[in-house]
Amino acid sequence: MGNKAKFNLYSIPYFLWIVFFVIAPILLVLYYSLFDIDGNFSLVNYKNFFTPVYLMMTLNSFWYAFLITFFSLLFAYPTAYLLTKTKHKQLWLLLIIVPSWINLLLKAYAFLGIFGTYGAANKFLETIGIGSKQILFTDFSFIFVSVYIFIPFMILPIFNALNKLNPTFMDAANDLGASTWTTFRRVIFPLTLDGVKSGCQVVFIPALSLFMLTRLISGNRVITLGTAIEQHFLVIQDWGMGSTIAVFLIIFMFLIMALTGARKRGV
Repeated sequence: MGNKAKFNLYSIPYFLWIVFFVIAPILLVLYYSLFDIDGNFSLVNYKNFFTPVYLMMTLNSFWYAFLITFFSLLFAYPTAYLLTKTKHKQLWLLLIIVPSWINLLLKAYAFLGIFGTYGAANKFLETIGIGSKQILFTDFSFIFVSVYIFIPFMILPIFNALNKLNPTFMDAANDLGASTWTTFRRVIFPLTLDGVKSGCQVVFIPALSLFMLTRLISGNRVITLGTAIEQHFLVIQDWGMGSTIAVFLIIFMFLIMALTGARKRGV
């Protein structure tokens, strides 16, 4: 009985955090979404969301989030696999994760210099004879910088899944005559799928609501739901429509979490 009471006591801060910093903000956003720009109670914001402008914005957000997640996974999986084979894997993993501690704004400004007209990227292109190109304010620069920022979050769960993999499974596959590709496809990848799902979840969800990089790196050429929310709150001052977009963004995020959530395997 005493242990149960102690557990309940320790759980109070957790429940207070959930109530005040998760549930309350969501309810507040939902409340503001029910008012139009003039402050009148209305469902017009939800009606406007299903117009071509916002639907196209939603498709753009999903498309860019998919590209960022795809390229992050494409580079993160082999990187994580190689890390598990190195001698000082924890040190190398730390070196990969450390850049994620740097402020996002600082990294964005760093790439403004790197991809600028007189930046290091263009100097390299001139050196190899290609010549100066417009790299900044393009889809390429936006996706490249986004992948650079998110890739540590993709590597970490995949690395953990690969690191916990029992090597006897690969040995058994080799003994049975399986090729390297077959071993990866039938043994390694399925057993590390939970790590892949976690990585995709932790990259796709924030990529869906990016707004700072769309301004600094793509020069507002990329318009996402996150950009629209910022515009409605800070520029147009239409808090109702901004909140409505945020409501749908929250719904999308919960759906993604449900689809990519790890399912317990039966014993």
